[in-house]
Amino acid sequence: MTNDGALSLEVSDSIGILRLEREAKRNALDTTMMNELAARCREIEHRDDISVLIVTGTGSSFCAGGDIDAWSGNTPLEFARHWVRDGHESFDRLARLRQPVIAAINGHVLGGGLELAACADYRIAEEQVKVGQPEAGLGIIAGWSGTQRTVRRFGAQLVRRMALFGEVLSAEHALDKGIVDQVVGQGEALEGAKSLAASVLKRGPLASELTKMLINAAEGEERERVLEALAGHIAAASEELTEGISAFREKRPPVFKNEEDS
Repeated sequence: MTNDGALSLEVSDSIGILRLEREAKRNALDTTMMNELAARCREIEHRDDISVLIVTGTGSSFCAGGDIDAWSGNTPLEFARHWVRDGHESFDRLARLRQPVIAAINGHVLGGGLELAACADYRIAEEQVKVGQPEAGLGIIAGWSGTQRTVRRFGAQLVRRMALFGEVLSAEHALDKGIVDQVVGQGEALEGAKSLAASVLKRGPLASELTKMLINAAEGEERERVLEALAGHIAAASEELTEGISAFREKRPPVFKNEEDS
């Protein structure tokens, strides 16, 4: 297990567990933590020994959202330019990982915690969990795709109810509305996520990766990158690329074959 203080990463049998490690702050996100999240996601994307990722929090908290002490002293320009944009970068990297991501929600998911959970492909919540978007009560907005990705994944009207009218949902209510995919007993989220991750490992890894990319594209998540990545994969496997590189290295014009000539 590797631990940078704010986040730890444990890998076993192709399953990675990314754990938020600020128990004293109920795993609230500060600038250091967001930067580490982005770095961890870059690392995980390139690791062949991680086929499924579980995200959870240490102690009895999942993520209490953005640490108010970390952003309340920012100027409006600093808030928009760094706090919001850096948070977007970190969450986007998590949502767009090639590996399936499971959120093991072991505590309330409010504000930024819900935005973090929304990045996962599957959410397992413990029965005591509460779900909501209280930002407007602080005079601020949900700035890490809380009005964008959450709308795409949970529906606009449900987000309106939480973000505009302050509705807080129980775990069972969140299950009924599709915010979470499974509810388990208190203290059982991580084991439930591990069991689900083990079942994912029985499926074709490349097929799963491509399927996730296509679903993301259909949902409006990174559509341009997905299309170019898929097209690039086809081109990179073609004889045309081999001929093009050979011609470049041999300083000659490439000779491409038509499909009917091959």
